[in-house]
Amino acid sequence: MNKLKSWKELPIGGVILEAGSSLEYKTGSWRSQRPIINREKCIGCLFCWIYCPDSAIIRAEDGKVDVNYDYCKGCGICAVECPVHVIIMKEE
Repeated sequence: MNKLKSWKELPIGGVILEAGSSLEYKTGSWRSQRPIINREKCIGCLFCWIYCPDSAIIRAEDGKVDVNYDYCKGCGICAVECPVHVIIMKEE
């Protein structure tokens, strides 16, 4: 029978078993708030895209942005960094 390791027996750091596997793990279900973008007022500066820690902001063909809610954790950094304040955070 396999005994689970205690926290003292685990190696320091994380282990990536398979490189490039992050697309398989949709983390959007962790979210308690969701960013809502007013696309008509968006100036396409892409600050939200630059600062998003999860790469959940995606650039649309018209140069404006959308949110990939499969990966957005609702941190709100995009709303804070938006210079024209067109992103609001809404409770789920």
